[in-house]
Amino acid sequence: MSSSDSPLTILNTLIFPLKFIFLSLTYLPRALLLTFPSSLSTLQSAWFSLFWSHVGPLVRESASPSVIPLLSGLITRGSLKPTPVHPAISGTVLELGPGSGQWTSTLSRFSSNITKILGVEPNTGIHPLLRSQIKKNNLEDKYTIVPCGVEDLASSGKVEKESVDSIMTVLCLCSIPEPQKNIKELYTYLKPGGRWYVYEHVKQGPEAPRWLAIYQSVLNLIWPHFIGGCEMCRDTPKWLKEAGPWGDIDLSRPEKSVWYETMPNVIGVLTK
Repeated sequence: MSSSDSPLTILNTLIFPLKFIFLSLTYLPRALLLTFPSSLSTLQSAWFSLFWSHVGPLVRESASPSVIPLLSGLITRGSLKPTPVHPAISGTVLELGPGSGQWTSTLSRFSSNITKILGVEPNTGIHPLLRSQIKKNNLEDKYTIVPCGVEDLASSGKVEKESVDSIMTVLCLCSIPEPQKNIKELYTYLKPGGRWYVYEHVKQGPEAPRWLAIYQSVLNLIWPHFIGGCEMCRDTPKWLKEAGPWGDIDLSRPEKSVWYETMPNVIGVLTK
């Protein structure tokens, strides 16, 4: 990890979450106009849908240099390799939290190897955008929206246990309820030999300066209220590793990570 970045770069990285919160806040007045006098949950859903319709493509642009190689099987121990070290995403794919469909164009690249895609998205307010992206990327014959959260997946009857070849979670485990329990639940849908492709932001590790971990914890007091329930301080790598017996765990910080990140990432593939 580099420690030679300029003070301005470090400062901009540290205040980025505050800028993101402010950007989210600018979408609240329109959400109020659209939903008044509906319930708080309706307002929250509309607010996040409006916000994410703008931010989702920007997040995709930022994360694509990591996510596309990940889904291609080119990432190991956090670094990019010239040839595959894991199979590419294929078969029956469970995409958790597809949101506005920002990864449908990426999934369409692997369409010849994908049998079907199950997009588990509980926020129905964002489904119209998701459907438009599914159509735009010619995935209508393969992509099914599952309108519930992980916690209701079993009762929905939409996905059978041990029926999924690939799980894809990209910046979404931060917002699922009861994450430790529901990560274990997701594990049960993977076939033996199935693969879980992970790109998530997580809590600061023990190697981070103590003040940075405290800063992240303080930010997390307000962050979830503005960013659709997203949590900054989840120990996702630990919960993934403990989800069940794995044949292989290849999960690390990205090679180009820097010490001052307020939202550090992990990337990799876990094989059941």
